[in-house]
Amino acid sequence: MSDPIVVDARGHRCPVPSLKLMKAMQDAAPGARFALLATDPMARIDVPFLMSQKGGKVLAVEEADGTLSLTIETGGWPDAPTD
Repeated sequence: MSDPIVVDARGHRCPVPSLKLMKAMQDAAPGARFALLATDPMARIDVPFLMSQKGGKVLAVEEADGTLSLTIETGGWPDAPTD
């Protein structure tokens, strides 16, 4: 399996990390993997919520040296609810 696409949102506050992740996911095929790097602790809450809305899932959440790394996989439901 290939490495996830890295979305670097370090130094940004909510909602920027989620917005950057959404933009990166915009044209991704179902099953694509992304790694969001964020220093905002709210990303730990926002990203799982976003994935539940977009039909994706959070595969891993790790934290080291004040940086969160959230690995996500896009969903296979192109018409998943967006709100």
